[in-house]
Amino acid sequence: MSSFSLEKVRNIGIIAHIDAGKTTTTERVLYYTGRIHRMGEVHDGTATMDHMVQEQERGITITSAATTTFWSDHQINIIDTPGHIDFTAEVQRSLRVLDGGLVVFDAVAGVEPQSETVWRQADQYNVPRICFVNKMDRVGADFQNTIDMIRNRLKANPLPIQWPIGSESDFRGIVDLLSMEASIWQEEDLGVKSVVIEIPEEVRAEVEEARERILENIIETDDVLMTRYLDGEDIEVDDLRAALRKATIQRTVTPVLCGSALKNKGIQRVLDAVVYYLPSPLDIPPMTGKNPRTGEIEQRPPKSNGPLAALVFKIVTDPYVGRLAYFRVYSGTLRAGSTIINSTKDRKERIGRVLRMHADRREDLDEVQAGDIAATLGLKNTFTGETLCTREAPIVLESIEFPEPVIMLAIEPKTNLDQDKMGLALKALSEEDPTFQVRLDEQTGQTVLYGMGELHLEVLVDRMLREFKVAANVGKPRVAYRETITREVEKAVGRFVRQSGGRGQFGHVVLSLEPLAPGSGFEFEDCITRGVIPKEFIKPTQDGVREALESGVIAGYPMVDIKVKLIDGSYHEVDSSEMAFKIAGSMAFREGAQKGNPVLLEPIMGVEVVTPEEYTGDVIGNLSARRAEIESMELRTDGVQSIRSRVPLAEMFGYATALRSMSQGRGTFTMEFDHYSPVSKDIADAIVKGGR
Repeated sequence: MSSFSLEKVRNIGIIAHIDAGKTTTTERVLYYTGRIHRMGEVHDGTATMDHMVQEQERGITITSAATTTFWSDHQINIIDTPGHIDFTAEVQRSLRVLDGGLVVFDAVAGVEPQSETVWRQADQYNVPRICFVNKMDRVGADFQNTIDMIRNRLKANPLPIQWPIGSESDFRGIVDLLSMEASIWQEEDLGVKSVVIEIPEEVRAEVEEARERILENIIETDDVLMTRYLDGEDIEVDDLRAALRKATIQRTVTPVLCGSALKNKGIQRVLDAVVYYLPSPLDIPPMTGKNPRTGEIEQRPPKSNGPLAALVFKIVTDPYVGRLAYFRVYSGTLRAGSTIINSTKDRKERIGRVLRMHADRREDLDEVQAGDIAATLGLKNTFTGETLCTREAPIVLESIEFPEPVIMLAIEPKTNLDQDKMGLALKALSEEDPTFQVRLDEQTGQTVLYGMGELHLEVLVDRMLREFKVAANVGKPRVAYRETITREVEKAVGRFVRQSGGRGQFGHVVLSLEPLAPGSGFEFEDCITRGVIPKEFIKPTQDGVREALESGVIAGYPMVDIKVKLIDGSYHEVDSSEMAFKIAGSMAFREGAQKGNPVLLEPIMGVEVVTPEEYTGDVIGNLSARRAEIESMELRTDGVQSIRSRVPLAEMFGYATALRSMSQGRGTFTMEFDHYSPVSKDIADAIVKGGR
């Protein structure tokens, strides 16, 4: 049980672009709060939060790890999230249950593409943020440039509440612009203690100008302070902090701090800022959800004595203890050994052990109260995005939506024994990761894995081979194409009749099809009147249409962005059955899709390449050869060129190697899914023939 009152609890996520220093920052936080006694390093594979073998080998975060730590009489629940776009689901599910975010930026690169993605996700979930400009000791570090990029690229209102003393190798400390106190850190004690010094003369003018600016910005947000300021009163630091906290929680400003996590500079000030400016569970609006019995929208304020409402945001298969479900309690108290319901499925569940997690270590708790994050063992039928509550006060909280996977590969077990092991492994991995999907290709009999990118699938296959000891042959990654129609079809008939002695089969449906806007998915509308098809046959018809959607009509890829209306049909008193209507629905849809001028769609990726200026011509020429549409180019202060483009995923396989050889190993790129777009006829023909 938490001994902390709710206003002293902070649920925060550390989010950023890959390599901005999130995990290193988290390691320092754990060290200075006394959670660990020796700092691990990402580059040595010893970081506490990167506890998976694959994370240690690659030096990246793959799964979000949770931990709880304590700082100046506050409890801070931290989730360290991945920065790589392939693991975007991990960021999304973490943001859904967090109250605040710490966004880490690289002082040299500034705002990078994945920073934009996580910023958008945080906007979507209304998460207040503070920013930490890390790596101030690197060559090319530019604090002001990073702030300008946050303003211009993220359309945010950044407010620097610190000013750096020195830059690059000369970076030694910071000035707090609210208290006007300058601090430097000593290398000898790994930055545990800071030394307060006079503000150095070389930065004094900049600091005073910056303080004036932020005073005006903070005072503008508070009418009482504004009056006092105009009356010439001196505003106390505590009053400024209170006003800044309010503005941060309302997301009108974003405080910005700076430092160097690797060199142990500035992390304690970040912890202070988390406590000062990020919301407690009491500062955010009450969680709302739908009562499954009445359909009414209900609120759940964060009270420990209120009705239970908790959201499961992550499932992990732990090799030692079994299936762990991470959850956030929004209201009420969840006790070990209690029986509750999963209201999303209306299934009873028993809570086994309740655990406070620290990366991959754990401690047992008797109960978890409103506002806290923990994990439990023993949930059999509960998955990511589902709600736990009591039968007396049912509620279904808004679930978490995940993007569709865009890349696939085929996998075959080597022996029959591996077949069973592979089935269990794939079930466990797809329960953990909602963006990882497993389907059986009916034409080839192969198991096909779908994921968000090459790295995503590579890590999942690696885990399957290592953790679950499955021996398997793995195919090459391929693009997950889609199909759709481009014109309306007014009438498509499906008629299934079988007469073979005894009772026959009869199903007859008429559908109309129309294309929808990209990204709309699939809609089904029942337009049957006067009972020409009995109610019990409507759902089987829809199921038949859904089944036909999965296998397309051009090259066997799933069909998307189609609205299907069931407009007519007929039935037989004796011979009609659910199966007959399911088959008729499938037949009608296939006929309609053929008439709807079907096209093949391919995933288009947003790609940003960062390369030294002298290689720009080669990089652009290579991108153009890959059917890229160049969108913008920007020359950065450190002499590197940033090139943004949209490129078909099919053309991006092996790009990392090509870019390395073009730029003598100095170019980097990031890529994320943007949209699906129709494929030209000659490329579509090549895909149908299996040439791509």
